[in-house]
Amino acid sequence: MRWHILGLIVAASFVGYLLRSNMSVVGERMMADLHLSQIEFGVVLAAFAWGYALFQIPGGIWGDHIGGRRALAVAAAAWGIITLLMGAIPAAATGSSGLVMAALIVLRFLMGAAQAPLYPVTGGGMTFRWFPKSGWAFPSGLSNCGLTLGAAAAGPLVVWLGASFGWRASFVYTAPLAFLLAAAWWAYTTNSPEEHRGVRQSELELIGAGRLPLVPTSAEPARWRDVLHNRQVLLLTASYFCSNYVFYFFFNWLFTYLVDSRGFKELDSGWYAAAPWMTSAAFALAGGLICDRLTRTRGIRIGCRRTVVTGLLCAGVLLLAAALATAPLMAVVFLSLCLGFQQFTESGFWAATISVSGTNASGGCGLMNTGGNVAGGVGALLVPVTVQAFGWPVALATGTAFAMIGALLWCWIRADEAGGGGTILQDEGAGGNAGSGTGFPDGYSERV
Repeated sequence: MRWHILGLIVAASFVGYLLRSNMSVVGERMMADLHLSQIEFGVVLAAFAWGYALFQIPGGIWGDHIGGRRALAVAAAAWGIITLLMGAIPAAATGSSGLVMAALIVLRFLMGAAQAPLYPVTGGGMTFRWFPKSGWAFPSGLSNCGLTLGAAAAGPLVVWLGASFGWRASFVYTAPLAFLLAAAWWAYTTNSPEEHRGVRQSELELIGAGRLPLVPTSAEPARWRDVLHNRQVLLLTASYFCSNYVFYFFFNWLFTYLVDSRGFKELDSGWYAAAPWMTSAAFALAGGLICDRLTRTRGIRIGCRRTVVTGLLCAGVLLLAAALATAPLMAVVFLSLCLGFQQFTESGFWAATISVSGTNASGGCGLMNTGGNVAGGVGALLVPVTVQAFGWPVALATGTAFAMIGALLWCWIRADEAGGGGTILQDEGAGGNAGSGTGFPDGYSERV
C-alpha cells in the first residue's frame, strides 16, 4: 500500500508544480497586457517564493497537528481557489496599475503559503512514516520526478492555453486539477500505515525495520526547538539554499531567458522550456535509486554526500557552459543537463534531513525547505537586476557560484549524525537493512 500512497504523493507534486509554474510560462503575455517591467514581474514572482519559504515551518507544524491526510487535502483545495482568482485579475486599462500589482503580489504570496505544507507533509512526515529507513531517497526521487513532469507539462500546455484563450484562461482551465487531487487524497490516504485498512502486518514490520517504535501511530508533538538547534539540519539548509538558487533560475526565468536572450519564438520556447524539466524527471529518479543503493552499501552519510556533491558540481559546470554557448540549441542541451543534475541531488537532501531529524522529520524538512525557497525570493529579484547590469551570461554564472558553495558545505554534513535530538533511528551502517528491508518490492534491489 505504501506504493499507492507514493503514487498520490507524485500526483500531488505534479499538480502543485503545474499550478505554480504557470505564471512564469505566461509571464511575457502578462507583462505586455498588464504593462509590467521585468523587475516588477520579478517582485510578483518573488512573492510566491517568500510565501512558500515563510510558511514551510508553520506548514510542517500544521501538518503534524492535524495529520498529513487533512493537511494536504485542505492545501490542494486552496491551490484551486487561488488559481481561479488569478484568472480574475483585471486588465491594466480597467483597473489601477497599483491595485493590479498589489493583487498579483497578494495572490502569489498566498499561493506560496498554500503550497508550503506540500513537501514537509509528503517528503517529511509521510515518507518517514510510510517507508523504511533505507528506502527514503527513492520516494523523494520519484516525488521530484512528478514535480519536474508537472513543470514540463506547464510549458507546452500553458503556452497553448495562453495563445488560444488568453493568459487568464490558462489559470482557470488548470485550477480543477487541484480539486481533483484534494478529493483523491482525502478519499484514499491515512496519516500512518497502521490506520490504513489495506496495510498488512508484514508491510508494517518492513516499514518499521531499524527503528523504534515500529511505526508512529499518529502525528507526534514536534520538538521544534530541537530542529532549530540541529547543526546538521542548519548545514543542510544552507546547502539547499545554494542548490535551489540554481533551481529557481529555471522555475522563474527559463522561459523569459529563451525568448529574450536566445531568440526563440513563444510557442517554440514552451517546448524548449519543457526539455530541462523532462530531463530532470529521469535524473531525479536516478538520484533516488543511486542514493538508496549507496546508503545500503556504504551507509547513509556516504550515500547522501556522494549523490549531492556529484550533482551540484556537474550542475554548476553545465550552467556556466550554457551561459557561454554560442548556439541556442546547445544552450538548451546544457541547461537540460544542468537542471537534471540539480534534481539528481534532491533525494540526498531529503533523505539526509529525514535521517538527522528523526521523529521531527516534518520540522526538519520544513526548515530545510525554508532555506531552499528563500533562494527563490532572492533569485527572482537578483536575476533581473544582474541581467540589466551585466547581461544574461553573468546572471547564469552566479548560479554556478552558488552550486559550488553548496557542494563545499557537504564537507561538514553527516547524514548519520542526529545533531539535535528527535531521532529514533538505529543506524545499521554500510550494508545494513538489505534485501527485503530496503522498502522496494521483492527482488527490486537485486534488479537495480
